[in-house]
Amino acid sequence: MGDYQAPLFLAWQLTNSCICRCLHCCEESGPSRGWPDEMSRGQALGLAREIIRVGVPYVAFGGGEPLAVPHFWEILEILRKDGVEIKIETNGLLIDEAAADRLKALGVACVQVSVDGATPAVHERVRPEGPFEGAVDSLKRLSRRGLGPELVFVPTRLNIQEAPEVYDLAVSCGARAFVTGPLMRLGRAALSWDTLAPSPEDWRLALEALKARAAYHHQAVRLSIYPWDILEEMRVRLESPQAMILVVPNGKVKLLNAMPFVVADLKMQDLPEAWAAVQSGWAHPRVRDFIEMAATDHSLLRHANECWEL
Repeated sequence: MGDYQAPLFLAWQLTNSCICRCLHCCEESGPSRGWPDEMSRGQALGLAREIIRVGVPYVAFGGGEPLAVPHFWEILEILRKDGVEIKIETNGLLIDEAAADRLKALGVACVQVSVDGATPAVHERVRPEGPFEGAVDSLKRLSRRGLGPELVFVPTRLNIQEAPEVYDLAVSCGARAFVTGPLMRLGRAALSWDTLAPSPEDWRLALEALKARAAYHHQAVRLSIYPWDILEEMRVRLESPQAMILVVPNGKVKLLNAMPFVVADLKMQDLPEAWAAVQSGWAHPRVRDFIEMAATDHSLLRHANECWEL
């Protein structure tokens, strides 16, 4: 991290609002869950221009649902005009034919669409208000345009048995990758952990089944498995932080989505100031103490979506 004058990557949660109410949502997003102090259009466009000025090469948009933000397309146009690479994490429900055309024209590098079941019943149980067909149709639209979408599958007790069939779905939709990993103990998942989280044995068996299914399809879709749960990720990042900045919807800068600590405010500070604050923030004793305590006191993870000044 200390080798770079600017972050290599900026993760930007544009809003906390989303039409879905996913049971496992890390951010506790949903209808009417937008933050009252989210960045305005002017502030967001200003940050996009600042990203270009300091030379951040890669921006990943999440939320909530980033495509629901009225100025989303303006931000993308500013960034892509200067060659910034774009990744979008989305429920796919707003990617109609016109939106797919715009993403193609802009040359977006990566679009990840969440699908959490092989059937409407399972997907929509895990993702209330998120119609299965809408997500699948968006994958197909993106694939037809050569955008190589990625399907993201979050394992829970409700859907883990369908993981191999969801991989089959990724193949049939023309996805380039099937992305999964351990359920993150954050947001709603943290609140419902005892009833939502699959057992370690179920997760092990699901991984074996996924690897077998990928082999059956001759790796037609890349199987990408995140290696750590959130506790291990915090320990790894403490010793070797990523060269990245995480911006939450109100413009505050955090070190990691698992921790509540705020180190900067991009409504009042520029990106170089925020980047310096991120680097010094990882060395703060409160951060190490939080990570060490969270290893045994998992209730601390329920504070992840709060904003504590460091």
